[in-house]
Amino acid sequence: MSSATPAITIAPPCRVLHGVGAQKPCEENEVKSIRETRVARHALSLVLSCLLPLTAAAQSGYPAKPVRLVVGQAPGGATDVVARLVAPKFGESLGQTVVVENRTGAAGSIGAAFIAKSAPDGYNLLVVSSSYAINPSLYTDLPFDPVKDLAPVTLIAEAPFLLVVHPSMPVKSVKDLVAFAKSRPGALNFASGGNGSSGHLAGELFKFLAGVDMVHVPYKGAGPALVDVMAGQVHLTFGSVLSSLGHVKYGRLRALGVTGAKRSSGAPDLPTIAEAGVKGYQTTTWYGLLAPANTPAAIMTRLSGDMKKAVESPEVKNKILNDGAEPEGSTPKQFQDHLASEMKRAAAIIKRAGVKQ
Repeated sequence: MSSATPAITIAPPCRVLHGVGAQKPCEENEVKSIRETRVARHALSLVLSCLLPLTAAAQSGYPAKPVRLVVGQAPGGATDVVARLVAPKFGESLGQTVVVENRTGAAGSIGAAFIAKSAPDGYNLLVVSSSYAINPSLYTDLPFDPVKDLAPVTLIAEAPFLLVVHPSMPVKSVKDLVAFAKSRPGALNFASGGNGSSGHLAGELFKFLAGVDMVHVPYKGAGPALVDVMAGQVHLTFGSVLSSLGHVKYGRLRALGVTGAKRSSGAPDLPTIAEAGVKGYQTTTWYGLLAPANTPAAIMTRLSGDMKKAVESPEVKNKILNDGAEPEGSTPKQFQDHLASEMKRAAAIIKRAGVKQ
């Protein structure tokens, strides 16, 4: 079949003469053109009626094989924890196995670049944290465009950080920590999962609003940073509530406050840092799902809806709440707006703190 579409000439109607109701008879060519137009329209209608069922069948056939969730961070970190928590129920909603795969390196950019180059068919997806909104302001040589190459599917969950210190630290509250730090400018250090990570920016925001001087110690991941705080190698960190709350409950860390606008459901006795005395302080980490750009809208809607079902299932929802996070679930447009806002906020903190990679 030729790929070219034949031109269709729509004949003008027969012209009306000056006499009332009198018409000029259609010329032979005009009659032929009208017939061809009607035949072409009928053929086009038949083609469309055949294609529509095929399109619907293709959409209803998704997914026909396992779906992969790529995580750009190391196993055991908060993003990995979230991905593995939602994967089973997400798979149940999709009717397929969902496999979590870690592709670490370059602050999550290796995993993101892999998904950005994947086929936009809904079988390769990316689970990200709030660091995804930071990287565009920190790296000038990303191997992908965070705005153009990946499409937001849904927000999965949002959680505050916990401001945690080693139990040997002579501080029991945020107020104590601020006083202790001010009496020893530059003597305290705080760990994070890397330069420019969400934990790093949480620390920089604290330094600015509390008026203290602390030294940042970057690690290759939030997991190793948390381990060294528990070992007493670093004084404190702003750890995700999902990965640090358990250590607080077992006495390996001491929590002083939460970074969100309200108290955490997983640690309701802990004050927010703002109510503990650092006015205006608020920051959270969040987790979301992305797909390659140009993924069909029908598949995006399916993914968003099934992830929402997974997050709202009693097993997943209760686990997220018990860990101190808030289950979300949003439309692709809502997550797109959230992502744009977070990118703008991160850029402002990075510029003010002079953070450089």
